[in-house]
Amino acid sequence: MQTKRALPAEMSPETIKEIKKIMGENVEGVTDIFGTLSDAIRLRILRALEIEDLCVCVLVEIAGCRYSALSYHLKLLKEIRLIKSTREGNFLIYGLTDKGKDILECVHKYFE
Repeated sequence: MQTKRALPAEMSPETIKEIKKIMGENVEGVTDIFGTLSDAIRLRILRALEIEDLCVCVLVEIAGCRYSALSYHLKLLKEIRLIKSTREGNFLIYGLTDKGKDILECVHKYFE
C-alpha cells in the first residue's frame, strides 16, 4: 500500500490551514509526559503503583536505588500529575492519579 504524498501546489487551502493549526498547537504537556517517561525507572514506578499504592521505603528497596535518586524520579512524576502522595503517620504513600492510570492504559498495549 502506497501512501499518497501531496505537494504544496496540490494541497487545498483547507488542508494547509489544518496543518498550520496543528503545527501551532501547544504540545508542551504531552512532551513533558513523554520526556518524563523516557526514563525506565519512572515507567517502572508507575507500573508498580498500578498494583498498589506504595511508600517510599518500599520503592527504594524494590527499585534498588538510593533514596535521593528515587525521590527525584517521584518528584518528576508528581510534577506532571501522574502520581500523588498522601501522608499516613510517618510514611509518605504514593499512588497513581487518574491521569497516570490513563497513561498506563496506553503503555499496556506495548507490553502485550
